[in-house]
Amino acid sequence: METIEKSTLYLVATPIGNLADITYRAIHILQQVDVIAAEDTRKSSILLSHYQIHTPLRSYHSYNLRHETPKLVQLLKQGQAVALISDAGTPGISDPGYHLVQACIQEGIRIIPIPGPSAIISALVASGLPSHRFVFEGFLPQKKGRKTRLDLLTHEERTVILYESPHRILKTAKELHERMGNRWCVMAREITKKFEEFFRGSLGDLVNYLESKQIKGEIVLLIQGFNKKDARNEIS
Repeated sequence: METIEKSTLYLVATPIGNLADITYRAIHILQQVDVIAAEDTRKSSILLSHYQIHTPLRSYHSYNLRHETPKLVQLLKQGQAVALISDAGTPGISDPGYHLVQACIQEGIRIIPIPGPSAIISALVASGLPSHRFVFEGFLPQKKGRKTRLDLLTHEERTVILYESPHRILKTAKELHERMGNRWCVMAREITKKFEEFFRGSLGDLVNYLESKQIKGEIVLLIQGFNKKDARNEIS
């Protein structure tokens, strides 16, 4: 196994559900660094305990990043090795890890990514939708800018990937259906977990499905890209 480098930020991907989905390298890094910065220490403690990792843990999330980012940078400049992990998957995607990475780049601190699970890629490769060109939009704005973003995505020619929560997915599906018509979509839910589900069908089918069933778990929603030749068929 590799020797941990001092004054280095490691971006360590962790399981998105199934605790077995972690690399040997990731476990080694988490065991050997001086500190682990985690988005949710309670969730991360479950993973670390499972693999008997006793590295000191500190919280790093969207509510404390303003004062925590410079503290982590200072630790790194003092020679410590820091691992950054998110709630699940690859840190830096739809989480505050981006801010720490930027701060480290500005200070000339080395950054090493430790590849692993990603809900986006897992959902895409199993969706059956074109994967050679895609755009990831994360969570849509809840209020300001939402209509503008939806209108732009309506004419996006690449496969569109969104994150959504179970209590907002029906609203989002209805809005997409109104704008895009019966375009093909895939809803991936609870990926790698016991109740993993892939729903494949039109946006209209998805709306009907969601109206008849209450669902749980984080969701990845994929929508077929806009095709000018087929635009005339994209009506509800």
